[in-house]
Amino acid sequence: MTDGISIDAYLARLASGEPTPGGGSAACVAAALGAALVAMVGRLTLASPKLVDRHARVKPLVDRADALRHACLAGARADEEAYAVVVAAQRLPRATDQERAARSARLQSALAEAAEVPLRNAATALELLRLTGEMAEAGTPHAQSDVRCAALFARAAMAAAIENVLVNHEYLKDETLVAAQRARIAALRRESAALG
Repeated sequence: MTDGISIDAYLARLASGEPTPGGGSAACVAAALGAALVAMVGRLTLASPKLVDRHARVKPLVDRADALRHACLAGARADEEAYAVVVAAQRLPRATDQERAARSARLQSALAEAAEVPLRNAATALELLRLTGEMAEAGTPHAQSDVRCAALFARAAMAAAIENVLVNHEYLKDETLVAAQRARIAALRRESAALG
């Protein structure tokens, strides 16, 4: 899935004892499922001659849903890669003061990126949540449960991505960076709440 493998193979990797993929990647896959549902509802709408008056509005929504699906899968890969860098930094030698200092610097840099990636993924999930609202209005009335499922996936993906930001904050020493990221999280949560 995140690298062209089947869903079964991805889930097997997720269930393994390896550190990646993990929750951040899985959050993105959940969002990708939601985006696929939105696209499906849009295509069902476009296939209906009875809903031709909705086609012009729905077509760009389908295009956005497809783009978001790809963005979510790219976000899953980015999350896996970012956490792999953290794991590699944790494994650096620390026998001397110089090694400990180098390891600490590398780890802090890796943790900063490992927090930034899921924060971007949370923003993508919020974009998907906005799109579900638009498709709920424009899409076929016969697939509204699918749109609602997509919205639930988007909300879950955003919440899970934020959890992956916050866990990195526990180890980050850059208080300015942490404060800035927490402000962005608060803004995402406010908009999500405003969307109902």
